[in-house]
Amino acid sequence: MLKVWLEAARPKTLVAAVVPVLIGMALALREHVFNPLMSAVALVCAILIQIGTNFANDYFDAKKGADSEERIGFQRATASGLITPNQMLRATYITMSLAFLLGLVLVWHAGWVILLIGILSLIFGIAYTGGPFPLGYNGLGDIFVFLFFGIVAVMGTYYVNAIQWSSLAFWSSIPAGALSVNILVINNLRDIETDRPAGKKTLGVIFGENALRWEYLAMILLSFAIPPHLFVRDNFGWFIFLPLLSLPLAVRLLRKIWYVKDKRTLNKTLAGTAQFMIIFGVLFSLGLVLS
Repeated sequence: MLKVWLEAARPKTLVAAVVPVLIGMALALREHVFNPLMSAVALVCAILIQIGTNFANDYFDAKKGADSEERIGFQRATASGLITPNQMLRATYITMSLAFLLGLVLVWHAGWVILLIGILSLIFGIAYTGGPFPLGYNGLGDIFVFLFFGIVAVMGTYYVNAIQWSSLAFWSSIPAGALSVNILVINNLRDIETDRPAGKKTLGVIFGENALRWEYLAMILLSFAIPPHLFVRDNFGWFIFLPLLSLPLAVRLLRKIWYVKDKRTLNKTLAGTAQFMIIFGVLFSLGLVLS
């Protein structure tokens, strides 16, 4: 049963929670305002919110019929009957509650603005697939992911360290948001045939498969545009170009999604996209510190 719950947590997607915090921590370390305890708490909270969002997604997608038998993605616990809907919903609330309670440590340290960020993160984590206007079912999932797994996560992590906002944190958040979006893009490209009859209006359903491929490319280009931007705008050293070492993997992933014939292979591409995000994130974080 533990294995079922671990798979329901979707460990391959947790890089979208870890990398933004890592970037925020690296920036705080560079600016000599790094707080290891608050950074650790922020990391655990981010992971819990991501897992809670995944549990909610599992529950609501099964309820709405998006995880049907025709689905070719990874097995979903609720839809397959491995976990009952009530169990999954209870796990969602428990995980989100743990994130909230632990987040109170950050609120005590950094103030009410972190409370606001935390509450909004929890609300939108549920609203991604639940509620009267689920974001993921109305073409807004990509925007949500970019904002909360990029800008909010990186700037929020930096804030709990420095207790101040930073334009540098904003620019540094863009790769995290863009590469998190690409994890969603692969999901949407793979599931487009089952999302359409379930009424899940992702950008792929609305604009077609090629729109997703162009979106994936745009997010890659946007991520690689930030190091030279920081090099010119903020006089970073040459180490800021370390993420360029991940370029061959990015090209390989682009070829796979552009010329995919069997969409079952996109499950491996999803894992590769998560792997690329962690590699880029680590190299970018090192570049921030060493520059």
